[in-house]
Amino acid sequence: MIELEFETKNCWDVYGDKKSKTAMENLAQEYVEFLSRCKTERETVEFVRGQLRAAGFVESLTGDFKGEAIFRVARGKTLFAARKGKLPLSAGFRLIGAHADSPRLDFKQRPLYQECAVAQAKTHYYGGIRKHQWLARPLALHGVVVKTDGTVMPVCIGEDPADPVFAISDLLPHLAYKQVEKKLSEAFEAEKLNIILGHSPAADKKTEKKNGNTLVKRKVLELLHARYGIAEEDLYSAELQAVPAGPARRVGLDSGIVGGYGQDDRICVYAALRALLVAPRPEHAQVVLFWDKEEIGSEGSTGAKSHFFEYCLEDVIAAWEPKAKPRRVYEKSKALSADVHAAMDPDYQDLHEKLNAALLGYGPCFCKFTGHRGKVGANDAHPEYVAWLRGLLAKANVPWQMAELGKVDHGGGGTVAKFLAVYGMDVIDFGPPVLSMHSPFELTSVADLYATMLAYKAFLQS
Repeated sequence: MIELEFETKNCWDVYGDKKSKTAMENLAQEYVEFLSRCKTERETVEFVRGQLRAAGFVESLTGDFKGEAIFRVARGKTLFAARKGKLPLSAGFRLIGAHADSPRLDFKQRPLYQECAVAQAKTHYYGGIRKHQWLARPLALHGVVVKTDGTVMPVCIGEDPADPVFAISDLLPHLAYKQVEKKLSEAFEAEKLNIILGHSPAADKKTEKKNGNTLVKRKVLELLHARYGIAEEDLYSAELQAVPAGPARRVGLDSGIVGGYGQDDRICVYAALRALLVAPRPEHAQVVLFWDKEEIGSEGSTGAKSHFFEYCLEDVIAAWEPKAKPRRVYEKSKALSADVHAAMDPDYQDLHEKLNAALLGYGPCFCKFTGHRGKVGANDAHPEYVAWLRGLLAKANVPWQMAELGKVDHGGGGTVAKFLAVYGMDVIDFGPPVLSMHSPFELTSVADLYATMLAYKAFLQS
């Protein structure tokens, strides 16, 4: 008998057997370690590179793809990987695209200065943050400094328990009477997101007389030089990011939630990577793409608006099926824009339309369209594709849900889906729901992570 009504399934019920629980727990523990280790797009791509090499994928450094499992990295921030299928490439491929960047605080080009006996660094926030969430909390410094001879110095301070951390000071409540009366958008100024780097002065008193009272700043420079061999001028060619310090953690007495920085969108990166590595040789070729710059509109040579994907696919066609026409390959292909979705917050339910809202623990979420008011700037997935995906997940016994990003006219957002749609392939946004999205400590369900990995695996095998 046909079930006329539909209700979403809770992943904890679907995966309640001992074998599934064990697999779910193992995946969650590995994910927490990944999330604690990879806090920038460079670190994420380097981690993926190591995993692919260990799995037998061959990296192309010259532009030629040799072998049936290959990958290429662009500027250390974006990665394309592909595995040959049983069917020719002209039959199309299965693509999962996610982004490896997350909102953060970037050091300005000339960041260092000293005021009130404290050395600080000026920042410019990257992506959509709520500024007050970054105050009065431990921060770590990640990134690279590139010297004029081409030497790249990786920087990571604040993650090792022996390391110091950094912080942005906040105004004490005793002096905040005027601030609390302001609108939230005006109360916290971007130019005051300045990171405290040091307090003790350098020992050279001659420098103080020559350059004014800058001995605390100089002490910071001395420490950076001792650790990395860099001078202040080298910071002009640096990419330094302030991110929340410390590891990801399990949340709740039942440890059913993962809490940590950067889950938008590294949870999708991790789920897609694991799905690729556990999938056997597929019918169709498999492609995974991990981009940079999504949080600022997918711009630049490492974002989804670049031609990196096209160039890689041209080389794959040349290696695997030289007579195939790229446009025909695109048209036969199917894609998932693997990005997270906003979970309904129990304390802010009024911002969602409950019939079309996502819940933690009910599986990865389809978002038929993103964009802003009136679906502006959105990819709107075709119903034929949605129906095909429904059937695919039903066969794989993977719970799923479908939602919009809040009430109509109450906000919106964008993903990389529309940049894939221009090639004529079917594409839809599909990823796990997240609480506290874009905050320094985002929350996801252990069960949703597991279901998302299985969903991506089923898609790549289809």
